[in-house]
This record gives sequence, structure tokens and C-alpha cells, in this order.
Amino acid sequence: MRLFIAINFPVETRAALAKIRDNLKASAVRGNFTFDENLHLTLVFLGECDIPQTEVIKAVIAETVFPEFTLTLEKIGYFKRNGGNTWWVGLKENSALSALHTDLFKRLKQNGFVIEDRKYSPHVTLGREVKIRAGFVLPEVPQVSFCVQNIDLMKSERINGKLAYAKV
Repeated sequence: MRLFIAINFPVETRAALAKIRDNLKASAVRGNFTFDENLHLTLVFLGECDIPQTEVIKAVIAETVFPEFTLTLEKIGYFKRNGGNTWWVGLKENSALSALHTDLFKRLKQNGFVIEDRKYSPHVTLGREVKIRAGFVLPEVPQVSFCVQNIDLMKSERINGKLAYAKV
């Protein structure tokens, strides 16, 4: 299974993100845009994992204790890629989010997981391989905030050609 640990959003936050994505999509020549139900914040990407590894990940998550905290949408941006950019919405810097990511990363590595070690850049992917029309004006990002109380182990799979994420 292709796995990742994520923060899933409340309905209101997902709707705000979908509105930004739709604005971007309307200004795009092409792109692969994230479905509403797949909008999430990845904490740690794990990749392909077998059943024993999945059980270890579940145990790490079950042992993870953190105070609830608030995240706020902040800005839109993109990662430059050949063939089209990856567009995203970034979040205001948050020390509780950083601490949660660092804790999960450290404990998963201690349990034998090989995880790409790079600076954590919390963002919500809106679209991949996106080519924007000339004259595009970045949309305003509403200052939507939401409370984080739990994290989820998620799997990524293709069902009838459509990318789908589901809790494990």
C-alpha cells in the first residue's frame, strides 16, 4: 500500500480550498487538479508499505500525543516543474505543526522507515502539471483557520483510473 500520514480538513476548509482550486483551474490551459475529497495536508509521506510496516505506523500514530492547535491558510504558490507546475496553498508558520512533523519523522525513522529527509514545507496541493494562461492573477487566499485534533494514516490508490485517498 502507498501510505502517508495526514491532517484531513473540516468541510468549511475543504470548501475554501476547492474554491481557490476552481479559480486556478478556470485559468489553466491544462493540469491535473486535486479532487475535493483528496484535499489534505501531508505530515509524512511513507510510500509503499507492507502489512507489518502498516501496523508499526499505526502504533506510532496511536502513541502520538499533541495538544490541539490551529492552522490558517495563508498564500498560494507553486513548485516549478518541467511539464507544468505543482500549485499549492501554504499555511501560516506554526510551531505545533512543526513539532508534530518532527516527532513523527524521528519516531518512524527509529522504527526503520526510510523517509526523504528534506525541509518540511506544509502545503495543500491544488494541481499538478498545471500550465496557466497568460495574465493570470493570483487569487486571494481567505484567512480560513481550523483546529487540528487528530491525524490519520491514509492510503493512496487508483480506482477506475481515479486517484483516491482513504483512511487505513
